[in-house]
Order: sequence, then structure tokens, then C-alpha cells
Amino acid sequence: MSWGTELWDQFDNLEKHTQWGIEVLEKYIKFVKERAEIEINYAKQLRNLSKKYQTKKNSKEEEESKYTSCKAFQTTLNEMNDYAGQHEVVSENMTSMIMAELTRFVQELKQERKSNFHEGRKAQQHMETCWKQLESSKRRFERDCKEAERAQQYFERMDADINVTKADVEKARQQAQIRHQMADDSKGDYSSVLQKFNHEQQEHYHTHIPSIFQKLQDMEEKRIVRLGDSLKTYADIDRQVVPIIGKCLDGITKSADSINGKQDSQTVIESFKSGFEPPGDVDFEDFTQSIKRTVSDTSLTNSRADGKSELKISGKSRGKLWPFIKKNKLMSLLTSPHQPPPPPPASDSSPSAVPNGPQSPKQQKEPLSHRLNDFMTSKPKIHCFRSLKRGLSLKLGATPEDFSNLPPEQRRKKLQQKVDELNKDIQKEIDQRDALTKMKDVYMKNPQMGDPASVAQRLIEISNNIEKLRVEVQKFEGWLAEVEGRLPARNDNSRRQSALYETQNATTPVSNCAQDRESSPDGSYTEDQSQETEVKVTPTEFDDDFDDEEPLPTIGTCKALYPFDGENEGTISVAEGEVLSVIEEDKGDGWTRIRRNEEEEGYVPTSYIEVYLDKNTKGAKTYI
Repeated sequence: MSWGTELWDQFDNLEKHTQWGIEVLEKYIKFVKERAEIEINYAKQLRNLSKKYQTKKNSKEEEESKYTSCKAFQTTLNEMNDYAGQHEVVSENMTSMIMAELTRFVQELKQERKSNFHEGRKAQQHMETCWKQLESSKRRFERDCKEAERAQQYFERMDADINVTKADVEKARQQAQIRHQMADDSKGDYSSVLQKFNHEQQEHYHTHIPSIFQKLQDMEEKRIVRLGDSLKTYADIDRQVVPIIGKCLDGITKSADSINGKQDSQTVIESFKSGFEPPGDVDFEDFTQSIKRTVSDTSLTNSRADGKSELKISGKSRGKLWPFIKKNKLMSLLTSPHQPPPPPPASDSSPSAVPNGPQSPKQQKEPLSHRLNDFMTSKPKIHCFRSLKRGLSLKLGATPEDFSNLPPEQRRKKLQQKVDELNKDIQKEIDQRDALTKMKDVYMKNPQMGDPASVAQRLIEISNNIEKLRVEVQKFEGWLAEVEGRLPARNDNSRRQSALYETQNATTPVSNCAQDRESSPDGSYTEDQSQETEVKVTPTEFDDDFDDEEPLPTIGTCKALYPFDGENEGTISVAEGEVLSVIEEDKGDGWTRIRRNEEEEGYVPTSYIEVYLDKNTKGAKTYI
């Protein structure tokens, strides 16, 4: 089937159809372009997402990457990065293999279509010209025939009329002959023009137009075939990346299968195990001895003895409990008021009407914070405070070279890691020294290649570096041997509970002499209790180590029901109706710790205020 024979009279419709076909191809090109943009944007978003959750160097997340679950997640992020790369490949291939090729093809189609239809219109214009010539020749022939017929009729009338002269008759006859001759000439012209038109028409509808339409048909079929090939290419581009995407997904599945809960649990043990033994039992403290004494025993000397016995706590048990007291809680103990809070001023409403006002006990006991403060400002053992101040300075400063701020097990791992790093550095220096030595030998054998003295200075520097590194290794190996000599049996997992170190390895626990003797916070051991020396430590020396303490978080708000002067140390003055922030609840001694701004805080009587705790902090654990 050919357009030239079947559609010889559908020139205008074919023109519209071929234009529509090119528009369809341009629409497909636009579709591929938008798909490529989607792919490249999707790949960009995937890469940004993968980069967002990648482990950052020198961060806490880098330490977490040792767990199998975190490794699997990092593998998933890497695979997703490769997955995004495949989408970029899809976008690039679609742009180069489909968009660019089809764009050039469309331009060629437009040019070819324009040329063919220009040729067709030219043929049509030629046929119209031939037709006009035929019509003109036909009309002239018709006119001449009519003129000849009228001239013949006039001659016949003149010839039949006896009144007409012979000259007039001859003139009419000659005129009729002239008209007949003109009619014959017009007939000949018309015949030749008609024959020419028929020939041109035959050529037009059976040669020129079929040829033009055949070119248009070939062009349209080529467009259709090219569109089909582009659709196949479109599918092949996606199909080519499917195996690689499958490998990415297989990598994610493989990383998920590599997650090992037992191994992660063991990693947690190795990361946080301190090497200390669990705390021992707390001894019973008998406070009934002072009650059984007689009146004669209440002398000044005995009173002092009673004060000392009241503070007497088993060294071992106290030492085991000290590490559990965090720094901010310890400071609250040392800065809380030493006397019971005053009763609220007389008003229409009794203090018991205050929603959170405590009932006044019949017999006031001395707050534990007072006793602790007296204990801390008395004569402590010197090495106990040395450990405390060392821990607090480590909290605020840099990590010591021997990692003495860490528990024994963690310190051992850090020291072993440091030794391994130094040995690697030594090996690198040795390899460099050997290479330079060989180079020097080559220079000595072949002076034209170089001067042996040029590497001599470098060899001296490397030898010095090796010596320094070996000294460092010996130093760290000495510390490592010291720690390993004091650690319990390596296979005794039950003795490796890290109850003394919870969240911050740098937080050094406060301990008494007995605890410091068994295992001090820096992982080393101190002298025996019998060899301890007593010194006087002032409260200011102790308080200076807490200057950079972070402020306590706000746990609620309060409204002052009565004015309070806050004249005693550790208290704060408030005005009636003033709203302040609560940072520490009443621990049973009748005082609540509040804050007016970031710099001004202190204690007020609980019965003087009305407390509104936040829901998420209400009922939170408090320490005394």
C-alpha cells in the first residue's frame, strides 16, 4: 500500500498527519527529559541523605561504628550512595542516547518534510498553471467558433439577398472564411494545450505526487521505527542498571545478616568495663548509743565524741558509695543551708494550707548535707582529696598522658592501643631508614647518581625519632604492665561490672581513704591507710574545682507565697508573688532550690512557695 496511489488527493491531510507525528516525537523527547531530571534529582537527594547520616570523623558516632548494627547501617548508606550513582547513570544515558539523538532526528524530519511538501506544492502550482492555460485556450476556441458561425450566417443572408451587391457578398464571404480560419487555429491551439495538460496531469498524479508521497511515507515510517527503537533504548537503560542495583540491595541484605547481637553485647562490655569490683555491703550505723548515756556523760568532750561518732561511717562502705554521687548533687549537699527552714509568717492561712508545705517535725534532725559539709571541711586524708581534685580537674581539662582518668580496664585498652600505634610508627621509621640506607649505598657505589652525604642527616633524624619512639613505648608499656598487674583475672567476667562509671568516663568519683586504697579513680593504687597523713583543706580549695560546673536543668516553676530575706549562706531572697524556676525538689529537709536567672540561685523554705513541677520531670529521681 502506497500513499501515492491510495492518497493521491489527500495532500492537505498528509501534511497535517506528518506534522502531528513530529509533535508526538517531540512530546516523547520532553517526557524523557523530565524523567532524566527526576532521576538526577532523586540521585542527588539520595546522596544528600546518605551523606547526612554518614559517620562524622572525630565524633562520638565514629566510636559507635564498632557495633555490627552500626556497621550494617553504614554499609546501607554506602550502598545507597552507589544506588544513587546508578540513577545518575540512567539520567546521563537517557540524555545522551535518547534526548540528544531524537532531537537531531526531529530536526532532520522537519527539514525533510519541509522539502517534500515544498516540492509537492510546486507540482500543484504547475498543474494549476496548465489548467489555466487549457481553460484560456478552450474559451478562445469557443469564442472563435461562435464568431465563425455568425460570419457564415451573415454571408448566407447576403448571398440570398438579391438587393445586395456582389461586392458586399464577396466581402461577407471573405469575412466568413477568416472567421473559419481563426476557429481552426483556435481549435489547433486548444488541442495542443489539452494534450499537454493531459500529459502534465498524468505525470503529476502518477509520477510526481506518488514520488513525493512515497518520500513522506518513508519519512513517517522512519519516525515510527525510530520512536520504537527509542522506547527499547529507554527500557534497556533501566535494565542495564538493574543488576548493579540488585548488588546494592544484596549488599544491604548481607550487611543486615552480619548483625550480631551477642557480638555487640560483648563490644559494650569491652567498651565500658572498668575492672573495679562491685561495692560491698553497707555497715549498720548505730545512733542509739547517745540515747543510753546518762546526764553526767554530756560533757563538752563527750559531745565532741558524739559528733565524731555521728560522722563515723564505715570507710569501706562509704568509699563504695561515693562514686555514685554526681558532682552537681555533691555540690547541692555542700551548699544547702545548715539549719532548718524558718516557719512561714503568720497569715490568715496556716502553713499547712500550702499545697507543698512540709509538716513541721516535732524534733529537727541535723541535715545530712550539714554533716557532710562538716566532714569535708574537717581533716580529710590527703590522698583522698588529691584523687577528688584530680578527677575534677580532668573533668574540666585535658586527658592525662597515662589515661589515669579511666577505669583500669579502659585504661589498659587505651594504653595497649597507644603502644600498638607507637610500634607502627617505629616500623614506618625503620622501613624509611632501611630505604635511605640502601639509597646511600647506591650513591656510594655510583657517585654520579647522588651525594651520599645528602641522606646522612636524614638518617640521623630518623634514628633519633626511633629512639624517642622506643622511649615512649617503654613508658607506655610500663604503665600497661602496672595496670595489668592490678587487674583481676581476665576470664572472670563476674568481677568486671562497671557500676562506678556510667555515662562520662571523665567523671572521677569522690572516695574516702578506704576506697582510694583499694582502687582509686585514676586506675592506680595508693598507699596503705596506716601510712596516711592528715592535712587541713579549706572549703575554698574544694569549691574552686566546681567553678565550671554546668547549671542544673529546670524541673518546674514556683510562686512565692511569702517574702523571704535569704540572709543565710546558700539561700536566696524572694518577694511575695514572684515566679521563679525550680531546679531541685525538697529532699525532706524543708528547703527547695530555685533559680531567678542564669547567675542567681539558692534555697528557700518549701513552705514559702507553691511548686509546679513539669510532667516529664515530676517524680524524677532526686538525691540527698
